[in-house]
Parts: sequence; structure tokens; C-alpha cells
Amino acid sequence: MRAVTTAQPLDVQPTPLALLLLGRDADPRSERGVECPGDLPAPSDPDLVARARAAKEKLGDKVFVLGHHYQRDEVIEFADVTGDSFKLARDAAARPDAEYIVFCGVHFMAESADILTGDGQQVVLPDLAAGCSMADMATAEQVAECWDVLTEAGVAETTVPVSYMNSSADIKAFTGRHGGTICTSSNARRALDWAFQQGEKVLFLPDQHLGRNTAVRDMGMSLDDCVVYNPHKPGGGLTTEQLRAAKMILWRGHCSVHGRFSLESVREVRERIPGVNVLVHPECKHEVVAAADLVGSTEYIIKTLEAAPPGSKWAIGTELNLVRRLANRFAAEDKEIVFLDKTVCFCSTMNRIDLPHLVWTLESLVAGKVVNRIQVDAETEAHAKAALERMLALP
Repeated sequence: MRAVTTAQPLDVQPTPLALLLLGRDADPRSERGVECPGDLPAPSDPDLVARARAAKEKLGDKVFVLGHHYQRDEVIEFADVTGDSFKLARDAAARPDAEYIVFCGVHFMAESADILTGDGQQVVLPDLAAGCSMADMATAEQVAECWDVLTEAGVAETTVPVSYMNSSADIKAFTGRHGGTICTSSNARRALDWAFQQGEKVLFLPDQHLGRNTAVRDMGMSLDDCVVYNPHKPGGGLTTEQLRAAKMILWRGHCSVHGRFSLESVREVRERIPGVNVLVHPECKHEVVAAADLVGSTEYIIKTLEAAPPGSKWAIGTELNLVRRLANRFAAEDKEIVFLDKTVCFCSTMNRIDLPHLVWTLESLVAGKVVNRIQVDAETEAHAKAALERMLALP
């Protein structure tokens, strides 16, 4: 039994971080916009780097490592390809000879890779705790209940479900069963155009902000055309009249990182950096998107910064790992790239994938043991794949 010791009072002074969190001080590093209060743990020791390289070399072409843009640098270093969730799933499908797909991302991404890859391939997630708060905001049971509400309101037959890629395999399967399609942040407009050719209304899952921004900003709808279905309220908190009048029925879900950017963040950075261009992800709130100069997916953000002229200034509203990486990448080109907000930090679930987990995964595969395999059951896979294939067929 471990001995119980009594903590002794310590003569310590508050740290700068403690004062910052108490609102009694400022952090000049965070005010540059590329850092945030607190930071990731120190980089893994060199021994882990060497072990990861050795294991990956032993596995050779049998393993294909995917790294999402929001991953830590220490993980990205070992990725064969990087990208957003759907690009990575398609990259995995394009490598049928790879026996093991190690997905350095979150759970729904690994599910999508399992759906799109062959039966002889095994998808592995280095840490099963790497989930997605947005995807978790819509469960199969909740969505089935929502469809019952739409049926009782007499609108289900004219409603087409459109689900964001950031959703579970169960939600993708629901979408496929009901004749809907999947979308990404880059093709949401095309998906909605298609959906409105099939029916009169769209049930958009699970990110309300992407659905609203696409409908209002890109398609010219009004905010009054959109209602929010809250799964925690009877009937979604909506009346039959509201459901019948709406064009967009938005699920009450959001990204915990993008949802924290505010209009004040935009105003503050414009005052702090004259001439700055504000570029945000469409998962941000509508008022943030409306106040930004440019809006687009992760891939759009990267391409925009690649094409930006030297000396230009950018405030980016997306996950901090990516912003820091882009800031470092383009510093030599005299492009000033800062984080839109001072205090929003890393995606906590994405950052569960670290080098120790990756080393454990790769060394287990070398030893012939497949850990943390992600498998989608056959029925769910069939319906989810139908929804994904409708997206691939979009004009």
C-alpha cells in the first residue's frame, strides 16, 4: 500500500500563467496571437523519435501513416500524407497494398477510412480516447427521434439529410438510408444545391454553423430560413409551424475550437494589426464569418496563405497547431500569420495522439499485434458508403 503523506504548505509566488488565468496579468507571447496561455508538453525525447523511425522502417510498405492538419508536429513528422479528414480517407483508399492504416486523427476519421478502404486493410487509431466533441453531439438515437419529429410534422418526406464529414459512422449510415449525402467544409454548397434538387428542406448534421454559413453566406438564404433542432428539448424545441416554414433544419452541434472565436476577436485583431486579413473556417459562428475577409476550409486556408504576397498580414481562425505550423512555414517569406484569438488553444482530443502512442502502435504492429483497430459493421458501412458515394458523385 502506498504511504499517505500530508502536503506541507509551500512558500511560492504566483507564476505569470497563474496571474494570467486570474486576470491579473498579461502574456506577451499569447498576445502575438500564435501562442496561447499554457502550451503542449515538451517534445518527446530523442529515444522515442529513433524508435518511431525504426519501427516505421521495419514495417515498410505494410504501413501507411495519415496525419491530420491539427496534429502535433512530432506526429506530423512521421505521416506519409497530411490533409483534412476526407482527403486522408481517400488517400488511404488509394493505397490498397498497405496492410495497416495508422490514422493520426480522431475516431470518426478512422471510421471513414475503414469504410472506404478494402477488406484486407486494417485501420488503427493510436489512442481510442481521441474523439470529436462535435461528432459526439449527434447520436443515432437522437437523430432517429428527430426524424420521428419531422415525420409527425409532415415534413420528413420532403427533407433531405446532409451530414458533415465530422460525424460518426452511425450518422453517415442514417444519412445514406434516408437518401442524403455527406459534405465537407469545401463542398457544402454543392451538397446543399444537390439536396434542394431532391427535396424542399435539409436536415443538416451535426454542425449548425457550417450549415447556417453555407445557406446564408453562400446561397443567399436568410437567417429566418434556418431553425435549430435541440435534441435535449422535447420536439427539438421547435413547433410544427417552425419546422414547416424552415428550409434549413440545423442540428444543435458545433466545434469546440471554432465555436469559441468571437466577433470581439475579429475587432481586437484589426485594432492590434492594421491591414490584417482575417481568414476563418466556416465552422465559426455566423457573426465571425460575416466579419471576416475570407472564409474557407482547412485546405483553402493553406492554399490562400501559399498564394499570399510577401509582407501580407493574416489572422487565422482555426486550430492552433495548424496556425503555428503555417506561421513558421511562411516566416521566411515575410508573411505575418497570427492566431485570431489570444486564449483559444489546441484541439484537446486531436492532441491525444502523441508520439508515445504512435510509437506504441508502430512497435505493436512490428510485433504482429494490431492494437486499437477501428471496424465499422457491415450494415452501417453499406449505408454510410452510399452517402459518401453520393458526395463523390456531386457535380
